[in-house]
Amino acid sequence: MNIHEYQAKELLAKYGVPVPAGHAAMSVEEAVEAAKQLPGPLWVVKAQIHAGGRGKGKFKELGPDAKGGVRLAKSVDEVREHAAEMLGKTLVTVQTGDAGKEVQRLYITDGVDIAKEFYLALLVDRETGRVAVVASTEGGMDIETVAHDTPDRIHTITIDPATGLMPHHGRAVAAALGLTGDLAKQAAKVLAGLYAAFQGTDASQIEINPLAITEDNKLMVLDAKVGFDSNSMFRHKDLAELRDLTEEDPQEIEASKYDLAYIKLDGDIGCMVNGAGLAMATMDIIKLNGAEPANFLDVGGGANKEKVTAAFKIILADPSVKGILVNIFGGIMKCDIIADGIVAAAREVDLKVPLVVRLEGTNVQQGKDILANSGLPIVAANDLGDAAAKIVAEVKKAA
Repeated sequence: MNIHEYQAKELLAKYGVPVPAGHAAMSVEEAVEAAKQLPGPLWVVKAQIHAGGRGKGKFKELGPDAKGGVRLAKSVDEVREHAAEMLGKTLVTVQTGDAGKEVQRLYITDGVDIAKEFYLALLVDRETGRVAVVASTEGGMDIETVAHDTPDRIHTITIDPATGLMPHHGRAVAAALGLTGDLAKQAAKVLAGLYAAFQGTDASQIEINPLAITEDNKLMVLDAKVGFDSNSMFRHKDLAELRDLTEEDPQEIEASKYDLAYIKLDGDIGCMVNGAGLAMATMDIIKLNGAEPANFLDVGGGANKEKVTAAFKIILADPSVKGILVNIFGGIMKCDIIADGIVAAAREVDLKVPLVVRLEGTNVQQGKDILANSGLPIVAANDLGDAAAKIVAEVKKAA
């Protein structure tokens, strides 16, 4: 689960991380009032969407020469002008795709005189099973570009969970950023606050870009992106309340109600699979056959008729879907029960696109018999390769 920048900064401030003063605004008048509560004479008006690259982004409705989603204002009138231009408009960035995202919230903050910018992030390193700190002197830039062009400027420090954060980690971060003296001490304090926030909220990532040295020689977090492990939200009811459903895909929201792992993609072949690894393999083999998957959907190991029906409805809610491939390996899950669910779901949703089903595992023959005797135009497949080839062929035939 992700949250907005203003929510992230409010959260980090509770852990002692230095952030500029700022206020969220949902309307032009709220933006003006927010600016009046800040000392000025410089304000920053920032669009709040769950995507990076806002400053370089463009608003669909304003033309290519308009300013992006992060703007400086030298007066309250300029704050009003920027807020009026940004609210309700669609911001397109490198991370939103061409569709962009509608700006429904703004963040008005104090302007800061910046002397130097850095990059600092905490994330879970899946290879080591530890929290990794990523630090770079190239703040304010696309970190992927830095990693590609100048990888020597990115430093990774891992934290052993048995010891937690130690003083030497703070010194290592300060050294990676080239900080000495009082700034090195400040860097250690910032890292301590970020690590406490990471552990205390079950975060999956905290990204600070930029972490800035101000003209008065203070370290300040100027932008923050925070994501949490969604599986831990039952422990953090206060954080779960920060979720902004308008920033999420409606089908993904619906899938979460049935405990389905669903991610929308750009293809036209819908996939319903049990098991994340099998789902990835299914998408790969669809691509190998010259087509593109429309989604990742893992129904899990305990799928029932209700889940299967919900999965079909979610897949078909995507108008780009031209066919569906069901790939089920029945272990704990029995193939006959899945077959019953597929038949019931296909009838309930009045399926009008090609459907190819590959079943294997427990009670597989009973499952295949149920599909064959259903009277529905369901195409059976013997294995994954056969299933992918058949669904691609069926979609081309129906086009």
